[in-house]
Amino acid sequence: MKSLICVTPRQFEYKDIQIPAPEKGFSLIKISRIGICGTDLHAYEGTQPYFIYPRVLGHELAAEFISGDIQGFNKGERVTFIPYFHCGTCIACRSGKENCCSNIKVCGVHIDGGMAEYLTVPSYSLIHGQDLSFDALALLEPLAIGAHGVRRANVLPGEFVLVVGAGPIGLGTMEFARIAGARVIALDINENRLQFCKEKLKVDYTVNALSPDVSHQIKEITNGEMPTVVIDATGNLKAINNSFQYLAHGARYILIGLQKGDISFNHPEFHKREATLMSSRNATRQDFEHVIHSMKIGHVDPTPYITHRVPFESVKSEFASWLDPANGVIKAMVEI
Repeated sequence: MKSLICVTPRQFEYKDIQIPAPEKGFSLIKISRIGICGTDLHAYEGTQPYFIYPRVLGHELAAEFISGDIQGFNKGERVTFIPYFHCGTCIACRSGKENCCSNIKVCGVHIDGGMAEYLTVPSYSLIHGQDLSFDALALLEPLAIGAHGVRRANVLPGEFVLVVGAGPIGLGTMEFARIAGARVIALDINENRLQFCKEKLKVDYTVNALSPDVSHQIKEITNGEMPTVVIDATGNLKAINNSFQYLAHGARYILIGLQKGDISFNHPEFHKREATLMSSRNATRQDFEHVIHSMKIGHVDPTPYITHRVPFESVKSEFASWLDPANGVIKAMVEI
């Protein structure tokens, strides 16, 4: 079978390898769709934490079930999977937080991923397609990350939620904050992305982060009180540090975005607000199920997210172009 390997930053190579045989506890799936995410882009750039080369990227996958020692799955059935492989025995796993397992192996990050024709995955990670399209199934994982961040924040109806970053993760976060009943504010430097938030996601408010009066605009929107929830989905150090100023008194600040540097903020300003700072890593099966349910009842339409499509054979030549904001990529989808 053919696979695509990120050999070093900014260098891909196609390679023919053997179709893997599933070991005990694993299943073989045939890849149909590969969503390109920020993790893949950052790995290509050489800026992704927890990363070593060479690596086969890809963890936003839709596939067909081929074989494996698991009951209830039929050959040819549409599936996806939870790409955070956990140990099951560490303190996080024992408390039901497999998403932050201390021995976690994220597919396409710590171990080789799904930019290939076939892949073996732990059978426990499989998810039934439930009549969703391949495109929708490939978008479950990034949407689940947003859903998990909103659940971590314990968003309540009527709250003002500021989501910083209108990339795919941020857009999904806005969707699930809206579903939770929040009044959503989108903050980004890309006016086209902000327009997408208004038109496609029906986001209540948008603010361009390049405006000279960002804090004033957010204060006006929130009736002078600032948001009670701020969620970063940029993974940009400047944006993360800057967003501490947008916290209301008693607010929660959730970091979905990830970067390599050290966070820095004014302790007295943070302390006097009795603010809460927390990370949000990956997602759980509960979050995946929430996304599936939201899709099936029409609360989330995944189709507008996909702005670019390419066949697997063209990924190497097209990948670098997806880093250019001028190309308007929200979600690039690879078809095999």
